Amino acid sequence: MEERTPNNQNSKAVAYWRANLRAILILLAIWALVSYVAAIILGGVFYNVRFFQLPLSFWFAQQGSMITFVILIFVYSWWMNKIDREFDVHEE
Repeated sequence: MEERTPNNQNSKAVAYWRANLRAILILLAIWALVSYVAAIILGGVFYNVRFFQLPLSFWFAQQGSMITFVILIFVYSWWMNKIDREFDVHEE
């Protein structure tokens, strides 16, 4: 069994929040890439590609960012459950 000293608990808490923030930053970066890069920055390139008679840039801006966000919610939930188990703070 692991010894529970204040320093040990503090270092575990810092490592836990560092892992949590890393997950959040990675997922936010993915969402930003889909929302801004694909829809806005590359919008001119995707404008000439048609998808259901509308420019592909429209789909990235309107639907792609929302769909990506919903997918990232599930990924975040799975990832946080994994981190919680790793640091033994999970709920069962």
